[in-house]
Amino acid sequence: MRTKLRRFVVPIGVAVLASTALAIGIPQAHAADSLLSQGRPAIASSVENGEAPATAAVDGRAETRWGSQWADPQWLRVDLGASASINRVVLQWETAYAKSYRIQTSADGSAWTDIYSTTTGAGGTETLTVNGSGRYVRLYGTQRGTTYGYSLFEFKVYGSLATTPPPSGDGYVLANPPVTGVTPSTATPPATNPPTTHHEFQANCSVSRSNLPDDPIVFPNMPGASHSHTFMGNTTTNAATTLASLQAGQTSCITPGDKTGYWMPTLLNGDTAVQPVGRQVIYYKSGVIDYRSVRPSPPGLRYVVGSPLATLDEFRNSPGAVEGWECGDSVRNWDFPANCVAGSQLNIRFQAPSCWDGIHLDTPDHKSHMAYPVVGVCPADHPVAVPMIEFKMAFPVSGNLSNVRLSSGRGYSFHYDFYNAWDAPTLAALVTHCINGGLQCDPRGFDQYKPNRGAALNENYVLP
Repeated sequence: MRTKLRRFVVPIGVAVLASTALAIGIPQAHAADSLLSQGRPAIASSVENGEAPATAAVDGRAETRWGSQWADPQWLRVDLGASASINRVVLQWETAYAKSYRIQTSADGSAWTDIYSTTTGAGGTETLTVNGSGRYVRLYGTQRGTTYGYSLFEFKVYGSLATTPPPSGDGYVLANPPVTGVTPSTATPPATNPPTTHHEFQANCSVSRSNLPDDPIVFPNMPGASHSHTFMGNTTTNAATTLASLQAGQTSCITPGDKTGYWMPTLLNGDTAVQPVGRQVIYYKSGVIDYRSVRPSPPGLRYVVGSPLATLDEFRNSPGAVEGWECGDSVRNWDFPANCVAGSQLNIRFQAPSCWDGIHLDTPDHKSHMAYPVVGVCPADHPVAVPMIEFKMAFPVSGNLSNVRLSSGRGYSFHYDFYNAWDAPTLAALVTHCINGGLQCDPRGFDQYKPNRGAALNENYVLP
């Protein structure tokens, strides 16, 4: 029986490359190269008891790790953010290592090319000299070296990114002006009295349009091209939506200045659409440790959180999945639970990325201009900390959920879209007062636990 000591090692994620010409574990002479994997998004095929996520393997900390379930095969993938030439990979294993594994690269995260394979992995620290290219690098383990899972302290990929100007053209929307010269903050705010425990405010918005097969981010100007969506916030959102049309529209949010478009796949019970009742909670939070560094999202910033094509493992391991689906005492469900206590509601919480590249309001995949913080710090290529959106939706459905589905598919296909159309001064006031100020605010920007700090907005939810 393995000792409990292993459980106290904190999570980490991994990725690796190598060529067959390298003697493993022998120090090598290397030309100048850069560490490309640290702080990059990482996902894995599984996580050991939810304690050892993939991102821990690329956080630059030797005391954290990625750990997998105790089965073969397993994989860990890192996204370098752009195509790169890769010349070295370092794997730092915990006791549980891979005996047989492959290092693979991919341009799109779908089609993979082997650049290294071995059936005699030695564990410990393996330094692999390789010659490959791609945006994604994957460690694919086929045989464990022990009876336990794969456990990797650090996954380090070295090489050089392709040097190209910021992409533009179809699918790219450039910010005007861009935000440049930002260095991600690594500071820790000083202690306060009373302690600062939250840095957030709420947007309370009800359903504004329902069962509409439009998506102005993914299918702009293509009415009917999408699966059905439930829209909240702006009352005019449709396939032809633009920033200007949102700004000219009305809102179902309690704050008149929030004309943002929010939408998600429609929930169905059999063939009947089930809509959230009343105002739902959309949190605006700090996703970084230094909450003082968060700045308002720019007008027109838009992105998709999650994916309708996600697998259960991808949804479960997403940096944005908070608690999955829940009802009553049933929590952390990555697909719909079989039953919910009669009279309860089915809830979902899901966090968005909160680090922006400062250059693009949108990109062709509606994701690449955004990134999740790594250990509470924005990565260098997405240095601008903006509010982290967190959907908290409640659907009035309970009992037998065997016929419950999303218009996009199973429960793990849940995703949502954000198209920022806040009145800029109103958003700035809430971000400054609540997020930068370390408060737990309602939609007025009022913290009931610290009433002496006042509110950002008046009783009508507008600037005083």
